[in-house]
Amino acid sequence: MSKRYAGSCLCGEVRFEISGAFEHFFLCHCDRCRKDTGSAHAANLFSTTAAITWLSGQENARTFQVPSSRHRKSFCSKCGSALPDVQFDGGLLVVPAGSLDVDIDIEPNAHIFFAERANWDEQLEAAPKIDGLPG
Repeated sequence: MSKRYAGSCLCGEVRFEISGAFEHFFLCHCDRCRKDTGSAHAANLFSTTAAITWLSGQENARTFQVPSSRHRKSFCSKCGSALPDVQFDGGLLVVPAGSLDVDIDIEPNAHIFFAERANWDEQLEAAPKIDGLPG
């Protein structure tokens, strides 16, 4: 039986389902991924065999490609949330891990472009852990 993963955007307008397995899970620290996530790194799942089914709101999905590069970002035009993207003429499905509404059974394979990480992105595991808003 094929694995299925449900996902959506922040506003809930866009909903999708992924059928199949992910081959790779990379945490990318390149300057472009930091810009398009606003965070220390992008967390993307990759598959050459999984398929996406848009359940609702596909008309709200937009894609921006950085000129003269392979860097693309798909997002909801209403809330800005990152969305899956089919790349390389259908040969690769890229799914932002945070866009999924269910647990996944794959751990990150690697931090990539690690030399480009932000100067504040060191020893983050040492920062205090708080289970909610700081008081």
